[in-house]
Amino acid sequence: MREEILGMLIPLTGIFMGLLIPIVYAFLEYRRRRDIVDAHHKERLAAIERGMEIPPLPEAFFNPAPARRPRYLLVGMIWLFVGLTLFAALRAVAGEAVMYFGLIPAAVGLAFLIYYVVEGRHEVAAARRSNGSSSQAG
Repeated sequence: MREEILGMLIPLTGIFMGLLIPIVYAFLEYRRRRDIVDAHHKERLAAIERGMEIPPLPEAFFNPAPARRPRYLLVGMIWLFVGLTLFAALRAVAGEAVMYFGLIPAAVGLAFLIYYVVEGRHEVAAARRSNGSSSQAG
């Protein structure tokens, strides 16, 4: 009976955490941005009250920098190794019937790593094109 319960709890926990983590991240990111906007707003109001000239807001304030390519490498490696560890742990604890669930996060990690490699090739090609056009113009 314990193996049946464990077999049910592992996928349910995975699904629950898989849904909970992005929601918590989005909430915390919203609060961080809200706090930054509030602090900037208070600073601007204080400057207006003192009669100081207010510089315009930087462009990065409205458009935060996109995720950089190395982040995909880190995320991919984390997912891959968590999946492989889960695969080995499930094989040892629950047997062959359940161990393949560990390959799901491993596949997600592999997808991130493939994206990292492909995106890197696109960046190199774009850099070559921009360098080639700038050297022709000069």
